[in-house]
Amino acid sequence: MTGIPDIELSSGCRIPVLGMGTASGPIAPPEVVASVVIDAIKLGYRHLDTASFYQSEGPVGRAISEAVRRGLITSRSELHVTSKLWCTDAHHDLVLPALHKTLKTLGLGYLDLYLIHMPGRLKHGEITFACKQEDLLPFDIRTTWEAMEKCQRLGLVKFICVSNFSSKKLSELLSHGTISPAVNQVEMRPYWQQKELRDFCAKNGIHVSAYSPLGGKGTISLRWAFEQGVSFVPKSFNKGRMKENMEICRRSVASHKERYSQVSMWFHLMGNTKPWLNYGTEIIS
Repeated sequence: MTGIPDIELSSGCRIPVLGMGTASGPIAPPEVVASVVIDAIKLGYRHLDTASFYQSEGPVGRAISEAVRRGLITSRSELHVTSKLWCTDAHHDLVLPALHKTLKTLGLGYLDLYLIHMPGRLKHGEITFACKQEDLLPFDIRTTWEAMEKCQRLGLVKFICVSNFSSKKLSELLSHGTISPAVNQVEMRPYWQQKELRDFCAKNGIHVSAYSPLGGKGTISLRWAFEQGVSFVPKSFNKGRMKENMEICRRSVASHKERYSQVSMWFHLMGNTKPWLNYGTEIIS
């Protein structure tokens, strides 16, 4: 028993409400990431969120192998592992090779969730966030999603998903695809609540998972996310904070009622502010 409840998605998938995020800036040394992930598994985390862009797939894979060796888990199947397709591989003929590379780096036979990291496409090449204008290419949702669907049909991923998709981009995807995305992972916090997007996703059976949910009042912000019915993948390499985050799933709402009400009022007065990541309209509008 990990003490972290699962959420059942409309797709039939069950995922832990709390995950271990592995994005870091600057990029943490591989040995640090591996050690932190082992600590997380030891604490009871069973959802690990990685991506080729984070350069954390290798350390996460080694941590999983070491956790099995130590008997912290009996097998990989006890874990829920998520990774993501970066924009340089968001080409119809590059999606499957990118997934094979991710699986090889992780040392796994399948992923639980595989996400399109961004609704954008770059020239194939080195994975980097910084890009030149001439590297930007039109994003073909239809053919990219077709390739993602093939990954699921081959049994290499249990469910295919997206990240940072607006309602407009989701509508376009849904009009073409035969398999709906199980999850849309987006930036979400009490002062960037994404309510319209969450309503759209709920109407279309798409679960919302939150990254960057620690803005504002720390654990209270996580409690707020928990109460919205979303899952969340905060990144903390501090063992004490990882334990605190787990407590969010164990405490009753009543124990936080007064503090939560005060914080909710504060966030309401603040209103929604712009997210930390200002996407170009030519990419995701």
